[in-house]
Amino acid sequence: MTTPDPRQLSIHDFTYPLPPERIAPEPLPDRAASRLLLSRHGELVDKQFRDLPGELPPGALLIFNDTRVVRARLLARRPTGGQVELFCLEPVAPHRSLELALQQTGHCTWRCLVGNGRRWKAGPVTLEFTTSGGQTATLTAERQAQESGTALIDFRWEPAELPFAEVLRAAGHLPLPPYIDRPDTAADAVRYQTVYAATEGAVAAPTAGLHFTPEILAELQEKGFEIGHVTLHVGAGTFQPVKADRMADHPMHTEPILVTAALLRQLLAHRPRPVIAVGTTSLRTLETLYWLGVSLLKKEAPSNSELLVTQWQPYEWAEAAASITAETALTALLQHLETAGTDTLEARTQLLIAPGYLFRLVDGLITNFHQPESTLLLLVAALLGPGWRDVYAHALANGYRFLSYGDSSLLLP
Repeated sequence: MTTPDPRQLSIHDFTYPLPPERIAPEPLPDRAASRLLLSRHGELVDKQFRDLPGELPPGALLIFNDTRVVRARLLARRPTGGQVELFCLEPVAPHRSLELALQQTGHCTWRCLVGNGRRWKAGPVTLEFTTSGGQTATLTAERQAQESGTALIDFRWEPAELPFAEVLRAAGHLPLPPYIDRPDTAADAVRYQTVYAATEGAVAAPTAGLHFTPEILAELQEKGFEIGHVTLHVGAGTFQPVKADRMADHPMHTEPILVTAALLRQLLAHRPRPVIAVGTTSLRTLETLYWLGVSLLKKEAPSNSELLVTQWQPYEWAEAAASITAETALTALLQHLETAGTDTLEARTQLLIAPGYLFRLVDGLITNFHQPESTLLLLVAALLGPGWRDVYAHALANGYRFLSYGDSSLLLP
């Protein structure tokens, strides 16, 4: 059987009928009350999410994405009173580093999506808000340039000593997915975050983790399962539709990742026991680690340059990487960090996982049910093969709730 070339795939072959009423508009009152569809070696079993600890492979290591969603939607007013929505995507100046940009005081520039922008011809828009300390504050935004569907927005605010993270916390709104067509609420402020969210920077939640409760996490550890954390700051590109006829013509979005040396050592010590990714973002981060190690071994990534895995790199390097084990790649990353004198790996990933991809580090996936014709559905198809259709047909036929606030699945190919 020949391995498909993912660049030649058509996204139209990865679809299914999703009635709008099957998209969950709200979270359930109890996180763990979600349903769990277990797919183990092709056999499908209906469970509750709180059953998860009893269904995982013995000795598994679960990897969670601990990113925290920022309140990235700002609703400002034009001088004439009309509303303009600014959706902060990524920092541009004075820092491109997300961590530094969120600590910036007084002013900064971000790339944004602009809603209702046609009526915003020129000049600033403003937003008044109250800080967590009860201060009255003002944010001013001015458009500097337009670039391929986004705009560079210059922000300035008073009191100027506030970090931009506090501006977003106090003035912003949670960026719910576009298919949840309602304003965000106080309940979303809690439920559109995982209970283990730690590092601010995402503009969309790693939704597979929304089902976990402190009680389930404690039960996992009581049962002897290991837990590890990575950080991938989910970008708005996760909702970007695939418009190209061939995947070769679809530009995959790029997202920043942070992984500690301790996590790399944990992965090394755990092998060859199973690794379960909690969510597609954790899975992409883990598989990215392998290819970052390969790039260092191939001396394709100079030590002083930004580490990046491009979307087709793994497919182009597959033959050359055939002899490079996961252990060798992880060891190369650890040596890189030691040489650089740091305990944290900072990199970016554009990795697109589609049928034809060979998994190096991940043995299973906990994930929600994804949109038709999406790159997330391609990832599931890469993991399960043609059996992904059986999983989605079963979920549709048996009343599962879909997308971000929907039910969950445990996929063990």
